[in-house]
Amino acid sequence: MQQNQAPGSMQGAQPMAQAPDIVTIKDQLYLADMLSWNLTACKKAHFYAQNCQTPELQAALDEAGQMHQRHYNKILEHLNTQSNKPN
Repeated sequence: MQQNQAPGSMQGAQPMAQAPDIVTIKDQLYLADMLSWNLTACKKAHFYAQNCQTPELQAALDEAGQMHQRHYNKILEHLNTQSNKPN
């Protein structure tokens, strides 16, 4: 059974060779959401790890919190690199 593809569908689309030079309002909102999600996840994992009695679970929560902190820092690093680019 073949499904009709909507115009502008991403199926079969090639990735951009280079990102556009502008950041839209929608892009900014999504970046802010990504930062917020990672910061919240990092804080929650740290909180639960501090209140956990099981060493294996505590280690897993610590690792998850560190992963979210790395993601948060990587997003910030990328944004800072992009904002320092000469036009």
